Amino acid sequence: MSHLVILFFLFICILLPVVSEAQVISGPEVKLINNEIYVSFALTLEDKGIQEIRQGIDKELKFYIDLFKVWKVWPDEFVLGRFYLRTLKSDPIKKEYVATSFDGSVIIERRFRSFESMFDWTLAVRDLKLTNTRELEPGQYFVRITAESRIRKLPPVIGYLFIFISENEFRITKDSAPLFIEGVK
Repeated sequence: MSHLVILFFLFICILLPVVSEAQVISGPEVKLINNEIYVSFALTLEDKGIQEIRQGIDKELKFYIDLFKVWKVWPDEFVLGRFYLRTLKSDPIKKEYVATSFDGSVIIERRFRSFESMFDWTLAVRDLKLTNTRELEPGQYFVRITAESRIRKLPPVIGYLFIFISENEFRITKDSAPLFIEGVK
């Protein structure tokens, strides 16, 4: 019986991804300009992930930009969110670098001459117009940025059979400083 427990533990350790704290979200910076909320942030990947992309392994990143209203007694309320799927592809032999961005309705594909310029465009979001403050109730809000990368090695059925095995290579979240919305005058 104890051999089965040890074997099961080893099996779980092999399938679970290594937890890494090397991915960092810088920001998010939230600006309020002419009743519009703008968000900027950037993701930094660990060296191992950067080297994988340089060697030609595609990387798929998901960004969730969510606006929450803060309540004193109740849990924070989700107000609205935006989603971006960004893909990085590199061909080290041809020295071609291609990145795509998909927001649910529009696909943008760009080709780059350098690996660094592809990274700058793909991993940073600058001055994203989130919403107009006239559509919001007065109160305190914050923006939550979530970035995740899926593991491509595991078949999808593994997630259904073994619900305790993570399908994400990493998933990190960071909240902005509070944003105060005043009533319409």
